[in-house]
Amino acid sequence: MIVGRQSCDTRKLEGSDIDVGNSRFGGMEALVIFDNVFIPNDRIFLDGETEFAGVLVERFAGYHRQSYGGCKVGVGDVLIGLLPLRPIITESARASHVKDKLIEMTHLNETLYCCGIACSAEGAQTKSGNYLIDLLLANVCKQNVTRFPYEIARLAEDIAGGLMVTAPSEKDLRDPKLGRYIDKYFRGVNDVPTEDRMRMMRLVENLTLGSSRRRLPD
Repeated sequence: MIVGRQSCDTRKLEGSDIDVGNSRFGGMEALVIFDNVFIPNDRIFLDGETEFAGVLVERFAGYHRQSYGGCKVGVGDVLIGLLPLRPIITESARASHVKDKLIEMTHLNETLYCCGIACSAEGAQTKSGNYLIDLLLANVCKQNVTRFPYEIARLAEDIAGGLMVTAPSEKDLRDPKLGRYIDKYFRGVNDVPTEDRMRMMRLVENLTLGSSRRRLPD
């Protein structure tokens, strides 16, 4: 297995907790090579039955695209719920332009959720007894997921501001000399620790720019 390289930097190698991202459940891509592997005949799923290959791919893709209406929306829910918190945007939470962005993010996220529900609810039973989602609506769900999550991410980054990508690392925050300056100048609301604000910024970064943002399959 040749692991795909991620768009990350040395912060992950500095023994930190804040800058690592989703260390337990974060996804990654890999090139998996089967070299000289013996597969018994009774383990071959389609043994020369090429006429079913196209149907298999179509139906698998349909289920996969249907699931986008849940998994991508879950990420959107985290972003939408995170951004109004005062430690991130200080006292600007009541600003009309912030509210407008949050409303638009919610609209896009729930529309995507509706597509996932629709292609499931409009499914039908096959001759084998299995239920197959509505493939057309599943493809609509996929089309939306190629656009909506990125617009949601753009709006989230706009609300979070430049600090999301310019904040110092946790190593600098813990430094005896540098830490007091970072604590002073990167604090948002006085009664909220700077570390909490930085952790939340890293979460926004991780969900929109970091290694938690997996590329979409073809």
